[in-house]
Amino acid sequence: MVKLLKLISSIVLCTLAGALGTVFTISSIPTWYSYLNKPFFSPPNWIFAPVWTTLYILMGISFYLIWIKGFKTRKVRDAVNVFGVQLILNAIWSPVFFGYKNIVLALAIIIIMWIYIVKTIRAFLKVDKTAAYLLYPYLAWVSFATILNLSIWVLNK
Repeated sequence: MVKLLKLISSIVLCTLAGALGTVFTISSIPTWYSYLNKPFFSPPNWIFAPVWTTLYILMGISFYLIWIKGFKTRKVRDAVNVFGVQLILNAIWSPVFFGYKNIVLALAIIIIMWIYIVKTIRAFLKVDKTAAYLLYPYLAWVSFATILNLSIWVLNK
């Protein structure tokens, strides 16, 4: 029962990071965002919600696999800390991009977030390989999102 509660808590924690961004995103999609010049490879708006929901669930499961190892070892504590940094960066990207409409600052944040996702994967590999592997789709999507963010900035300077 304790493990189930930890799993649910881990997934909820990660999806809350996304929910924060949704508050800012929903109102900007039909207004500000729809008028931006976007690259040809920009996906349709409807794809973002299911992709991010899936990624937050994978992140939660990944975090859970680390959490259940306990916090006795430094490598677990380090992994949790670096995961926390990337999750905070994830949570602030949408408010900066969609809320403050600051494409350049959002680009800086997503680049730093990408670095911390890589650091998280490396830290998770030392604790649980499955936890690290579950973050690969997240890294791939954030790589794409970084290129998209950069392209939007270039096309709207």
